[in-house]
Amino acid sequence: MGIVSEEAIDEFQELMDQVEEPLKKTYERVHQGYLRENLGPFLKARNWNVCKAHTMLVECLRWRVDNEIDGGLSKPIVPTELYRDVRDSQLIGMSGYTKEGLPVFAIGVGLSTFDKASVHYYVQSHIQINEYRDRVLLPSISKKNGRPITTCVKVLDMTGLKLSALSQIKLVTIISTIDDLNYPEKTQPYYVVNAPYIFSACWKGCKTSFTREDKGKSSCLIRLRKG
Repeated sequence: MGIVSEEAIDEFQELMDQVEEPLKKTYERVHQGYLRENLGPFLKARNWNVCKAHTMLVECLRWRVDNEIDGGLSKPIVPTELYRDVRDSQLIGMSGYTKEGLPVFAIGVGLSTFDKASVHYYVQSHIQINEYRDRVLLPSISKKNGRPITTCVKVLDMTGLKLSALSQIKLVTIISTIDDLNYPEKTQPYYVVNAPYIFSACWKGCKTSFTREDKGKSSCLIRLRKG
């Protein structure tokens, strides 16, 4: 990090030291002992504006308290049949590690149907996966490697993608919003594989509406490969 970044993190950390007690406990769940490394993503998400990043993180902590996120891993989706239906229609799993030690998650975007349960259960499942990654997997990997590892890589497999996938836009929007506001900058980069023409055409159209700043971010975070 540069000098400006370090100064911003110092200022941010001073502000977080002043948060009220109910938020401090859930904050510990968020940073898992790596305070500075977990402040950086919120700063980056708000273009290194300390005040905006502080507001974002405090709102995230309140969201966690209000929705009892800390206890999410101990609240399984029941009954078991429903849990299996959710997992079978929301295809995601860990497939290994990068050379740098980052965990790699493979997501079967094209074959995930999201049609076996209500939106609520898919959102619950997504949050549980995020919490397991951040509170169990990443701390364990960090300890094993002797250095903080706070991000992952995601491979989005578009095999089987059809126009009907657009019917899930509501669910995708909810999940994306949760990630943007409460789990920022956790993935670097995304790899899109086996992308059919329909995806390539949509991606080409989306890029024309990006700002110069957005294009810079996308070129760093998203790399497309056709299977």
